[in-house]
Amino acid sequence: MIHPPFRRIVALASGALLAAGLSSAVPASAAIATRTQNQTPLVVNARWGGHPTYDRIVIDLQGFVPGVSVTPVPHLVYDGSGKPVPLAGKHFLEIRLNPAAAHDDAGHSTYQGPRLQKINLSKLKGLALTGDFEGYVTFGAAFDTVPYYRTFSLHSPERFVVDIAHQNQC
Repeated sequence: MIHPPFRRIVALASGALLAAGLSSAVPASAAIATRTQNQTPLVVNARWGGHPTYDRIVIDLQGFVPGVSVTPVPHLVYDGSGKPVPLAGKHFLEIRLNPAAAHDDAGHSTYQGPRLQKINLSKLKGLALTGDFEGYVTFGAAFDTVPYYRTFSLHSPERFVVDIAHQNQC
């Protein structure tokens, strides 16, 4: 039978050896990637385009693609004030990035895209930057009909994409 204090010593020593082995096995590139991912990604632009079977929204970032939620909402409001966003539409999506910022540490805007834009694509009718507050950057998108969409990230350069399906326009 192994005495309980001995088990504790063996467990501590094993953990220390394992940690030492793992820390020496981390390549320098992983340490740089970790440092980069600790910095808040910056939202620098939003753009859109029409394609034969879908409309596309692209949000350009510096850093990495953060967590993003895309949620149907009954109406769009500006973060903080709660004031309605003046985009015509019957259906809306809220695109929320976190952690993210559209400003630098000095408070200067890094976002160069539109703040409020009427759009006349097959599905997409408008896009607005609705918030940049406490680690969240939020966009609102407006549609006349229910949007059926898919989302994904692209890299080099970093960007988040929302594709909204529609009938072939060719």
